[in-house]
Amino acid sequence: MTEVEQHNLIGGEWVAAADGYEVVNPATEAPVGSAPNATPDDAAAACAAARAAQKAWAAVPMAERCALLAKVADAIDARRDELVEVTQAETGATMRVTKTMQVPQASARFRYYSRPVDPHVPLPPAVMPSTPLAPGGIVGGVQHRAPVGVVACLGAYNFPITNLAGKIAPALAMGNAVVVKPPVQDPLGTLLMARAFEEAGIPPGVVNVVASDSVDTAEAITTSPDVDMVSFTGSTAVGCRIAEVAGRQMKRLLLELGGKGAAIVFDDADVKTVIGNVSSTWTFHSGQICTSPTRLIVQKGLYDEVVAKLAGMAGHLKVGDPRERDTVLGPVISGAHRERVEGYVASALDEGATAVAGGDRPDLDVGYYVKPTLLADGHNDMKAAREEIFGPVIVAMAFEDEDEAIAIANDSPYGLYSYVFTGDSGRGMAVAERLESGTVGINTLQRNHEAAFGGFKYSGVGRDGGEWGLHAYSELQSITWSG
Repeated sequence: MTEVEQHNLIGGEWVAAADGYEVVNPATEAPVGSAPNATPDDAAAACAAARAAQKAWAAVPMAERCALLAKVADAIDARRDELVEVTQAETGATMRVTKTMQVPQASARFRYYSRPVDPHVPLPPAVMPSTPLAPGGIVGGVQHRAPVGVVACLGAYNFPITNLAGKIAPALAMGNAVVVKPPVQDPLGTLLMARAFEEAGIPPGVVNVVASDSVDTAEAITTSPDVDMVSFTGSTAVGCRIAEVAGRQMKRLLLELGGKGAAIVFDDADVKTVIGNVSSTWTFHSGQICTSPTRLIVQKGLYDEVVAKLAGMAGHLKVGDPRERDTVLGPVISGAHRERVEGYVASALDEGATAVAGGDRPDLDVGYYVKPTLLADGHNDMKAAREEIFGPVIVAMAFEDEDEAIAIANDSPYGLYSYVFTGDSGRGMAVAERLESGTVGINTLQRNHEAAFGGFKYSGVGRDGGEWGLHAYSELQSITWSG
């Protein structure tokens, strides 16, 4: 395994941490390596370094900033094999997911935001009458996207380097400096990726990376007076805490939080399409995806068939060593998280659900594995149907008509991503527009990466993705003139 030094990147220097903490491979329960354990003082120094570097970085023409982002992408690609090894080990992702989604998507995001855009959007001239405020005339105007300042980027453990790349790249493109806090469970890939910023020639202090397993260190970043914006992906509980402490200083927030994806299946849906998409809750990173269709809401005429075919599929999915080519489900991130997932399954069974697939542990000696689980006879009052499980568990429930399906789907504190499966595209669009969800997929889980991404309700605040990412990490300034 590649050695990652016990240092944090602060102000362009790799600063030794006073101590470290162990990072564990969830598939083997063996150590992957030791991460630096930054203190609140380290965090404060990183934030101060970002503040000191930000104005000069913002003064660099955008085309030049973006050219450096392209070099970052190249540097990540050059470290691909090393990053695959480290990231696979610390996340427990299958090799297929690691090689297609974890590592290459990180460089792809830097390359996407390496295309400069004009931060000025002209406004049509307005003819204004004379008022006590000012004489009349033709008033021109432009909308200018200005940097926010210093952005704290806090990432999620399911796709640590990809998720953080999607924050760092647009923030840098718009002239911000960043302080990066990798997820506690798997920080080593991010620390390795940070070498790419040096190799690409990003100026010292523009990117700072501090790893820690301490809540105090994380809060030292989010509450720092040197931080103007917090971008966080993770649990709703942590997001609410960030909103609480950051709100006292009126910091900008971009929060992509939990999800409880509703998949509405009408009687005229193509069953093969439904099974292929909904089963991604099992087949894609063991259900540790906030957009997973974990609530399966099926019209009664198709309910039995869909449940039976999904249950049959679950029995053929290999659970085990994520490095083996035929493995479909690797482990969840930790032993504590496995117990949490199992607790949700147990509560659903107590509340009347039936485990038609899974519901127990696979027969494996080591690793934090969970069988693909399908809970039939569900209802929306179950804890497992209301709270985000973040594991390979689907709760199936039946409905009579369209209004009931929409009511079930919307009866949730979350609203990140929902789905509609129907043979009637017109009905699919009409139902999608009635769902309280930031994104709705009709007959597909495929993403459009130019679409704005974010959630309703407790699924978050703000939008990024595509060019929306540039908007997310900038302030909108209106400039007007008379002439």
